[in-house]
Amino acid sequence: MNKSVSEVVSLIEERTGYRFKNENYLLEALTHSSYTNEMKINKRNCYERLEFLGDAVLEMISSEFLFNTYPNDPEGVLSKTRASMVCEPSLAICARRMNLGELIFFGKGEELAGGRERDSILCDVTEAILGAIYLDSGIEDAKAYVMAHILKDLKKEDLFNDYKTLLQERIYKEKPGSQIAYNILSQSGPEHEKVFEAEVVINGIKMATGKGSSKKAAHQAAAFAAMKALDNN
Repeated sequence: MNKSVSEVVSLIEERTGYRFKNENYLLEALTHSSYTNEMKINKRNCYERLEFLGDAVLEMISSEFLFNTYPNDPEGVLSKTRASMVCEPSLAICARRMNLGELIFFGKGEELAGGRERDSILCDVTEAILGAIYLDSGIEDAKAYVMAHILKDLKKEDLFNDYKTLLQERIYKEKPGSQIAYNILSQSGPEHEKVFEAEVVINGIKMATGKGSSKKAAHQAAAFAAMKALDNN
């Protein structure tokens, strides 16, 4: 990244619509651990603690929003909707809309490895900025950030679907008593950027494979591929 710290702060404040009182919170929210590890002087913390806080704040705000917006929905439906709205792929969509990836401080290795486009990192930074705003100003400004950039702008068609559940429901409806199994075929890459490949097997027949940054994500990718295969057939 060729931008100065002041340029980064100015761009983030413009894109989020929030002006920080303590810019150190924001800088920490944008700092990946690889950058922290390479700093020789003036070290600052990476975003992981702020991401932890932001995750909790987001769950509370999104829960209140759904509770008030859908008064007739049962707990199970509200939980599924919240899971879709605040999951990794959905938050990565929000981060890309704000172009956060270009403003994250990375070490050279993570930069070259494509960290700016990695869903897991974009998701974490979105939550870390929320945590930073919460510490800087409190719950009302945190809520304004969530409503403007996570809940309001997230279109229904962008919501992440639980493809494992969708595939299971479809298979059980078409062939009651079917057996569905997921297996991890391989894993590659260094510890901080693993890539897993999974397969989904239905009634002993391999239906599809998929890759992801975690075993869970690989399972979902395989289920999605299986759904597409069924549609094509």
